[in-house]
Amino acid sequence: MDSKEVVQALAALAHPLRLEVFRALVVAGQSGLTPGVIQEALGVAPATLSFHLKELAGSGLVTQERASRHLIYRAAYDNMNALLGYLTDNCCQGAACAVETAADACKC
Repeated sequence: MDSKEVVQALAALAHPLRLEVFRALVVAGQSGLTPGVIQEALGVAPATLSFHLKELAGSGLVTQERASRHLIYRAAYDNMNALLGYLTDNCCQGAACAVETAADACKC
């Protein structure tokens, strides 16, 4: 992940509702959520949710898939882990970090 992608991902998460939506998608796992389920759970207007889902998808942190008449949104775990890796790449001044291997990253 390059610095431009990192800034775009962090900007997408820098809004309270988008952060809440992203966290809900992470919790949902690979099954993902439909906009209707997200809307009901978070109590947000459909147009508002649509705007924020578009921002998250544009950042690469969320994927969208059409299943019949429904859209399914999922957290993009590979990109989430790449973002975390970028942020922690040079942490701890070269000492061992809390996340020592890629195996410790989320594999949801």
